[in-house]
Amino acid sequence: MTDDLAAIALSSPEASLAPLPSPGPLDRNPVAVYLATFPSRESRRTMATTLETLAGLLSNGKAAAAEIPWGALRYSHSAALRAALIARYRPATVNKHLAALRGVLKQAVRLGRMTLADYQAATDFKGVKSSTLPRGRALSPGEVRALAHGCMDDPSPSGARDLALLAVLYGCGLRRAEAVGLELAGVDLETGVVTVRGGKGRKDRTTHLPPGAKQALAAWVTVRGAEPGPLLCPVAKGGRIQIRPMTAQAVYLALQKRALEASVGAFSPHDLRRTFVSDLLDAGADLATVQKLAGHADPSTTARYDRRGEAAKAKAAGLLVFPYR
Repeated sequence: MTDDLAAIALSSPEASLAPLPSPGPLDRNPVAVYLATFPSRESRRTMATTLETLAGLLSNGKAAAAEIPWGALRYSHSAALRAALIARYRPATVNKHLAALRGVLKQAVRLGRMTLADYQAATDFKGVKSSTLPRGRALSPGEVRALAHGCMDDPSPSGARDLALLAVLYGCGLRRAEAVGLELAGVDLETGVVTVRGGKGRKDRTTHLPPGAKQALAAWVTVRGAEPGPLLCPVAKGGRIQIRPMTAQAVYLALQKRALEASVGAFSPHDLRRTFVSDLLDAGADLATVQKLAGHADPSTTARYDRRGEAAKAKAAGLLVFPYR
């Protein structure tokens, strides 16, 4: 791949990029190097999809991300990309794509495919600001109780397993990937300390099981057995437990099944994490402590998980009386 700009003609979202220089070996390709910086497979998949979208805009759908001469991009191309993204996506999605663009261009600099001055000029754009309603929702105490009771009413190993799953997602606020990555050895059922290894950003942390969650995990371990390995495991037909980690999709399907059984409205696994943050703050826990338990690098991220706002607004609105007769 060269930095020859003659072939690049992106001046509008519909412009194309052709012919394409050879991308070179993977260890010299900015896309491959950029994706390798992400610790989790899920993150790499997400950003790979993002880069493919950018490549499609740059080449009018004719080239893959690995075939784009990223080092040849200049400010005019970045500005056109930003405009094309704004026309197609919501602000958060636009900003994710712009972050990926910055990331891959930075790797182009490090690989000698782009000068620092060209990089600074090509990335001289701002993110898209907006004020949108928060994503997801917090579950009510009644909904959490209904889900837990549904699991407890199921005498099969899946019932005990799904109750333990709820205990770590809601009781500890774990991310889905963190939950499936938990090892049996990382849970101390006497102290209630849970050790999370390789969380987001490859960070380890400890959190604590609340009352009830410790008993739920102890009940599952009794069913699972003491064999070393993942804490949460698939349960095959006939109740046979397979000592291997659940997949992220299996977690989603298990929660979806329990929601249908308990007549609980649709929610995502991450909504249990949002509920964890909201309920702790509502109970009086300080933001800094909740931030540490949730494993957030920035307290502003923890604050965005707080879903108490609507309840507070509804309570305030109830203080007014409209004179309707």
